[in-house]
Amino acid sequence: MNVTFKQLRTFLALAEQESITAASRALHVTQPTVSMQLKEITDSVGMPLYEVTGKKLQLTEAGRDLEATARAMLHEWDLFEQGIAARRGLTAGRLRLAVVSTAKYFTPRLLGDFCRMHPEVEISLEVLNRDGVVQRLRENVDDLYIMSKPPADIDAVAHAFLANPLVLIAPLAHPMALTKNIALEDLQAERFVLREKGSGTRLNTDAHFASHHFIPRIRLEMGSNEALKQAVAGGLGLSVVSRHALGPDIAGQGLAVLEVKGFPIVSNWYTVHLQGKRLSPLAEAFMGYLERFAVAG
Repeated sequence: MNVTFKQLRTFLALAEQESITAASRALHVTQPTVSMQLKEITDSVGMPLYEVTGKKLQLTEAGRDLEATARAMLHEWDLFEQGIAARRGLTAGRLRLAVVSTAKYFTPRLLGDFCRMHPEVEISLEVLNRDGVVQRLRENVDDLYIMSKPPADIDAVAHAFLANPLVLIAPLAHPMALTKNIALEDLQAERFVLREKGSGTRLNTDAHFASHHFIPRIRLEMGSNEALKQAVAGGLGLSVVSRHALGPDIAGQGLAVLEVKGFPIVSNWYTVHLQGKRLSPLAEAFMGYLERFAVAG
């Protein structure tokens, strides 16, 4: 077989985007260019690597094997390139991160500071719900993952680097907005708007409520912090969110943080990677940066 790194990167883009058109956009090349690269790699392998049924593109068994092989090969090459750069006194290359949606409120700021220290670094950032990030972790797609609730069923290494207090919010005009030391049971009659099941915030919230034998009256479950805040401000119920999702002007959003006993719920943000994974010099540098400039809660 005569396969180039360019063809392998094109095939990985196809595997991740599940569309030739989307792969061409991700690679910033034309669709005919992607199609040509895919034809060449398919001809070289000598077997179909993907098939389109209806409007859905799926990898064949050979395609899935190629995806895993290509990912491993390109990861090793990236390690080599970054190792050479490190020997030259440089921190350069591409850092691949996948973060849960709530982490979007602080990750860009951290990356901005990191990139100012290392201007040769390129960042690939995926923002997904927790299930999406956990799936990418299982497949070892990225260098590092940021989440608030590392999965217990995956053999992974997790490092806490930033406190993630979960607070209970209400509409600004809520009768308890100025009340001190509210007991959780005093909220039994309230309706709640919570994050979707499976999110890190929801997992921590459910565990906290269960430990206090509190069963919330749930009106809505939502997958977006922004929509959730709007629902609370609109009077649909109370909620539990990461303090990072609120920003500095809480009242300006029509919200108030209630002073409820047992809140904020103590949790942390973690960097996560598979156990035994050989981290790139760039990933090591980023983790070192987080240890120096952030404080674990």
